[in-house]
Amino acid sequence: MFEPPADTVHLLPVKPEVVCLCGSTRFMEWFFEAGWQLTLDGIIVLSVGVCKHAEHHGAEALGENVAEKLDELHWRKIDLSDRILVLNVGGYIGDSTRKEINYANRTGKRVTYLEEIGGDDE
Repeated sequence: MFEPPADTVHLLPVKPEVVCLCGSTRFMEWFFEAGWQLTLDGIIVLSVGVCKHAEHHGAEALGENVAEKLDELHWRKIDLSDRILVLNVGGYIGDSTRKEINYANRTGKRVTYLEEIGGDDE
């Protein structure tokens, strides 16, 4: 396990904010971009580990049980987060993402969006 040297100066807050990225994995480039920017801003980023829509390594190609386990794992990431950032590219929010938003709301997590939304989604 990594341990920083004893004389390390800590430049980050005692506990950086933890953000879980949620959205359709068809927009993986947005996950990479948001993760990059948030990390540079000193935020701990939790993201997807397997792209469900990938041609050769998607969860759906690995079987329904794998996809369900990955969904459950993502909900646990929401549990660990201070807030979720919904990557609603072009306003798109799919069924899985909507379930994640509902779960975050039920568990008292703050929900923020990449793109401004209106109506009942806030």
